[in-house]
Amino acid sequence: MLSTPQVSEPIPDRDGRGPSRALAFLAVAAGLGVANLYYAQPLAETMARTFGASAAAIGLCLMNCQLGYALGMVLLVPLGDGRERRRLMVTTSLAASVALLLVATAPSYPVLLVTSFVLGFTSCLPQMAVPFAVTLVGDKERGRAIGVVMGGLLTGILLSRVASGLLASVIGWRLTLASAAGLMALLACGLRFGLPAQRPRQPLAWVGMIRSLPSVLASEPLLRRHAVMGALGFASFSAFWSTLSFQLARLDYGARTAGLFGVIGLVGVAAAPIVGRLSGRIRPTSINAAGHAVAALSFGVMWLMSGSIVGLLLGTVLLDAGAQSTHLANQTVILGLKAELRNRINAIYMVSFFAGGALGTAAAAFAWEAGGFGGVCAAGALLALLGLLPLIGYPRGDTATAKARFAGD
Repeated sequence: MLSTPQVSEPIPDRDGRGPSRALAFLAVAAGLGVANLYYAQPLAETMARTFGASAAAIGLCLMNCQLGYALGMVLLVPLGDGRERRRLMVTTSLAASVALLLVATAPSYPVLLVTSFVLGFTSCLPQMAVPFAVTLVGDKERGRAIGVVMGGLLTGILLSRVASGLLASVIGWRLTLASAAGLMALLACGLRFGLPAQRPRQPLAWVGMIRSLPSVLASEPLLRRHAVMGALGFASFSAFWSTLSFQLARLDYGARTAGLFGVIGLVGVAAAPIVGRLSGRIRPTSINAAGHAVAALSFGVMWLMSGSIVGLLLGTVLLDAGAQSTHLANQTVILGLKAELRNRINAIYMVSFFAGGALGTAAAAFAWEAGGFGGVCAAGALLALLGLLPLIGYPRGDTATAKARFAGD
């Protein structure tokens, strides 16, 4: 039997203006916070030339950033259950601003490797924003609040690549990241004055919350299945995006074009509400299967048309639609599990998700070195197809129960 500490929900300070303004701030915070993980992807080839490093070496920096993010979710995000949440988010924003400056001014590759990890560790703001948003609204509005924050997060992932690619083509990658540092400092000010304070009724022991995570994972078989699917889905997604700039360079395109590919990813944002509505009518596992299959198909398209910018664009549309569909289907199930464990369930899932992204980034870097873009397509397709394995023997009743809990929360 899992023993969990009793968590008292924080009490937001009401200012009479309703939650809409605060939700908007949280969506921006989620978008800017997650963007820190992706600014460097369109800049990878340019950064490699700066340091005289290989694609694999820069790939390790991108992987380090994602691993740092995963560790931040384990060690920092649970603090929101026992500390004043607004102050925690403001402090995290300022720390991310400093980390971006450290990356932007890195004098050597070893320093870049270390500071990339620090940047990832301080960029877990999006996972603090979701529980904050839930406490601002009633139970019936919980799904809408989460959707607002997740919309900001997805937009941040996509537009970060566009912004960094375009800016770097004009002012260089170092000033691009320094500009992002300024945005995080401004965000800290906005959060301080735009959000109500959320104070817990009683402080909670941080160590106890961390120690309970393995027990939560052991007690929830659905969480384990969907954590694996999420990890492999994001591994496939990251394999493409972390090496796109190198393939575009082979086709004589630069960082500006790599950034513009992010606009194509708006298909994934558009798919989010559609998948959300479909998940009430179609089994989430069916959406998972379709999403992984479409992601694998996208790599086949890009491999067959690897010498064409049109082929890459078509593959990007398919990959983003497939990846976002599987991610949202996973969340539909895991957020329907035990409400008292929701923060930790989300943390475990997201740690697995981004650890998978780090795996995909590393695998793609070595696949590029071994077989070029064809090797990347093979690795990405294999990762997507492996994501279908947790669906084998999936309990039909458990899915229905999870959906019922989700709808009734």
